[in-house]
Amino acid sequence: MRKNIVAGNWKMNKNFADAEALMIQLLEYKKNNTTNCEVYIAPPALYLTMAKDIFKNAEVEVFAQDVSEYQSGAYTGEISVEMINSIGIDGSLVSHSERRQYHGETDSHANRKVKALLDVGLTPIYCNGETLEQRKAGQHFEVVKNQTEVALFTLSADEIKKVVIAYEPVWAIGTGETATPEQAQEIHAHIRSLIAAKYGQEVADEISILYGGSVKPDNAKEIFSQPDIDGGLIGGAALKIEDFSKIIEGFNP
Repeated sequence: MRKNIVAGNWKMNKNFADAEALMIQLLEYKKNNTTNCEVYIAPPALYLTMAKDIFKNAEVEVFAQDVSEYQSGAYTGEISVEMINSIGIDGSLVSHSERRQYHGETDSHANRKVKALLDVGLTPIYCNGETLEQRKAGQHFEVVKNQTEVALFTLSADEIKKVVIAYEPVWAIGTGETATPEQAQEIHAHIRSLIAAKYGQEVADEISILYGGSVKPDNAKEIFSQPDIDGGLIGGAALKIEDFSKIIEGFNP
C-alpha cells in the first residue's frame, strides 16, 4: 500500500553528541504527537546503531545514506547490505545526486544497489532527477525516464513495489530554489506513468514517490497536497527539530 513518508537525510552533519541530542528531540516529538506519515531518518553511518537503539520503541525507521553494490571483500570504506541488515537498519538511500556528482555513481550502480538491498529484505530509496542545464534544455522528462528505466526496470513487479522513489531536481537541492508544486507534480506523475506502462497501473499506484528539493515548513503542505507526491526527502531542514516537525505536520489536515 502506498505510504506517506517524510525522510530526513542528515548528510555529513552533526558530531556524536549533537546527533544524539537531535535523535532524542525527534523521539520526544514522536511520543507526544500523532503523525499522518511515516518518519525515516538517514544519519551518518557512524550513528546508525545509536539511532536504532534510541528509536527501538518508536515509529521512526532508520536508513543508511549509501550502501555498497558488493556483498563483501576488499572494498575499503564501503558498507554492505549484510552489515546494515545485521544491526537492524531498515534500508538505504541509493544514488543521491551528491553520490552521482562527487563519486561518479550511475544508474547501473543504482540498479545493483537496489537489487542488493531487496535481496536481504531492505527498502531502497532510489533518488533521481535532472540538473539545471538539463531542465533548461527541456530534457527533464527524458533524463528522468532514462534514470528510472536503467535503475529499476530489471526488477519484477513484486520487487519494484518495495522501492521508494525520491525525485530530486538537482538544481533545487541546498540552493534555496524549489520546484513549484506543479513542476514537482508533473515529474512525479511522469514517473508513475512510466511505471504503469511497464508494470501496470495497480503496481504504479502502490509506489511512494517523494519530492526532494528544498522542502521547508512553509511549503510542505502545498507540495504534499499534490496527487502524485507522497512525501519528502528532506536535507537541511531535517537537522532542526523545529523545521523537521513542521514538515512532518504538512500531512496534517
